[in-house]
Amino acid sequence: MNTAISVSGLRKSYGRLTAVDGISFEVRAGEIFGLVGPNGAGKTTTIECLEGMRAAEEGRIRLLDLDPQRNGYALRERIGIQLQQSALPDDIKVWEALDLFSSYYRRAVPWEPLLERLGLAEKRNASYAKLSGGQKQRLFIALALVNDPELVFLDELTTGLDPHARRSMWDLVRDIRGRGKTVFLTTHYMEEAEHLCDRVLVMHRGRIVALDTPENLIHSQEGETRIIVRVDGEFDLRVLAGLEGVTRVEREGNRVVCSGRGDRLIPLVVNALDAAGIRFRDLRTEHTNLEDVFLDLTGDEPGA
Repeated sequence: MNTAISVSGLRKSYGRLTAVDGISFEVRAGEIFGLVGPNGAGKTTTIECLEGMRAAEEGRIRLLDLDPQRNGYALRERIGIQLQQSALPDDIKVWEALDLFSSYYRRAVPWEPLLERLGLAEKRNASYAKLSGGQKQRLFIALALVNDPELVFLDELTTGLDPHARRSMWDLVRDIRGRGKTVFLTTHYMEEAEHLCDRVLVMHRGRIVALDTPENLIHSQEGETRIIVRVDGEFDLRVLAGLEGVTRVEREGNRVVCSGRGDRLIPLVVNALDAAGIRFRDLRTEHTNLEDVFLDLTGDEPGA
């Protein structure tokens, strides 16, 4: 299998702070690869080293078999980058931005079809300041794709977007991969990584603490089931706390959450509530997801 990114023994420090502590990994060509971790984990430094914005102190980095430091000019012709914080002049028009960025490359694809693909055709003559948050993100994706890159970096792509716009962005990312590109995605949204990524790398304190498919990461944890019901009136938590497999019972207002393990957990909880004469409603269950795995591995909130 072809490798789009190869990293071996990458290390980078700032004074006494070791931001990236000798990490190694590979990104396969044609996959959506996710990088997640709490703030301070070393994600930004890692990305900047990959993109050639910072020089590593130790280690070997290859993107498309090129060194980001020695072959930066050639590499920039073959990669696309959407930065976490990007901006354009307020009065620049959509078509002007695409035309300008196209001029930077020796080989650029016609940008008119990009407008169609990204739903910006009607905004061709709109100024940057008049675009919505989702439209601005789509424009930056278009700018990252104007050179028809083999490898695309998308950094915190959906931060600040509403749920509808976020889902729309997910479809765009899948479309990019469907056209044969490799996508390197960083995100603070574990749901996003779980739904989009073929594999996810979890960083914490400069090191890799996990790297696998979302499914395998979830299955590797001894996951709990959460049973959530709504009850009215008095409720003694001991009704559920002593049941086989139950690890924790919590109440917030009329919402009771019973966490535990085992195939018989749900019928045990329902029968116990019924036997105690407790009227309940809105019963639902939740299972372990990537955010639970993240918290177990790092002990931090995804956006902390």
